Amino acid sequence: MAPPLSPRPLPSILLISLIPIASWFVVRPLLDPVPPLPALWASVGFSIFAFVAALYLVPALGPTFVKANLKGKDLLKVYSDPIPESQGLVCASIYILLLILFIPFPFSTSIASLSGGGSKIEGLLGAASLHHELSVYLSSLLSLLMATVLGFLDDVFDIRWRHKLPIPLIAAIPLLMVYYAEGGNTHVVVPIPLRPFLGLLVNLGPLYYLYMSLLSTFTTNSINILAGINGSEVSQALIIAISVIINDLLYMPWPFDFRIPMHLLGNQIEVEIGGAWQAGMAYGSSELVDRHLFSLYFMLPLVGVCLGFMYHNWYPARAFPGDTLCYVTGMAFSVVGIQAHFSKTLLLFFIPQIFNFLLSCPQLFGIVPCPRHRVPRFVSDTNLLHPSKAVFDKRPPTRLAFLTLRIFATLGLTELTVDPTNGVVLEATNLTILNFLLLRLGPMNEKKLVQVLMCTQIAGSVLAFTIRYGLAGLVYDGDRR
Repeated sequence: MAPPLSPRPLPSILLISLIPIASWFVVRPLLDPVPPLPALWASVGFSIFAFVAALYLVPALGPTFVKANLKGKDLLKVYSDPIPESQGLVCASIYILLLILFIPFPFSTSIASLSGGGSKIEGLLGAASLHHELSVYLSSLLSLLMATVLGFLDDVFDIRWRHKLPIPLIAAIPLLMVYYAEGGNTHVVVPIPLRPFLGLLVNLGPLYYLYMSLLSTFTTNSINILAGINGSEVSQALIIAISVIINDLLYMPWPFDFRIPMHLLGNQIEVEIGGAWQAGMAYGSSELVDRHLFSLYFMLPLVGVCLGFMYHNWYPARAFPGDTLCYVTGMAFSVVGIQAHFSKTLLLFFIPQIFNFLLSCPQLFGIVPCPRHRVPRFVSDTNLLHPSKAVFDKRPPTRLAFLTLRIFATLGLTELTVDPTNGVVLEATNLTILNFLLLRLGPMNEKKLVQVLMCTQIAGSVLAFTIRYGLAGLVYDGDRR
């Protein structure tokens, strides 16, 4: 019998050292000389607070969730200790509260107008646009709040997959309504090969709002679908958030400059970043800097919260995120992709999730049987995970299911168990990226599997940057945002 799980140790020196550092970053914009982009300094400070709060509050509140029967058993372990679930509610509460406390720094006239000589600092919002930007920010917060509530309801009522897919549309309503009320742009740049037929820009009108609705649905559910092992959900969100931050930093004004030799990737134009406080890859455009600052304001605290929670969700997990964390992180990505106008770039960071979604479609839409849990199969004797299987025990597969599974098997995406007498498919490995990795790489323990998943996510981000700043030059020119 394995000993009961105990909370991971929390060194007090970490709390003592990080609180003063975070406080200094928050207070620094109020001190002379005022640094460039003062609100960004405050955002870094709040992000450190988010990390510390998640690190200490998750284990502190875990027993309360267990008493409220918000607990579960780890399906891939030999022990049956109750583990607190829905801890994404704690993370979401920390995240949204700090975003609210952050409001005065970028949107208060008294703080935004601070500068050494009263001149405008590149990338800061002008006073005339503060109310417009504040309404966008508040609508984003409202969508995050609704995502939190809906995610928690999903945890409590355990809604089935086919019914939970459209739920994020409800949380996206405030975002879309304010986007419409503020006259949001619905034009898209046409790829070069299609410009002789469609022109440079096309106004999608209502179709653009449909696209944004589907984006919020995808970013939320795609993280939720790729779950089932310790650390999988939060590691996805963490790596995607870091990728978005790196992309945002390319557009910030830097006091130095350097060039990226994009010709090595087939792009004829070299990318120059920074120089004499020009706005990085925004090339002096304060509007582009403002957009990516907006994104940083949401992504930096998200990284802090995810890092703090990951310490407790790492193998073997002491806390489960539940659907709440997936809903909130997914909605946060939709917020920055829509409001900062880089939704195509954002989707590139979801390449593993897109692959997993396409792979899962036959089960999600009922073509292939979809069991309640599609997590890998755990063998306690070896402590290894093997691909789990969908069983055709009630009826043989339809012609469409048989054809789909045969194509997937030919591509190496699944493994079939066939009746040798009549060729009927009896079993197929579940169609998820976790089972696919186990199928191609062989059985492995849970910790190694989540590490492989993280490496896959990082490789997807590297590929995304390669496409975005290299290969995209083949179909787009100029600013390819």
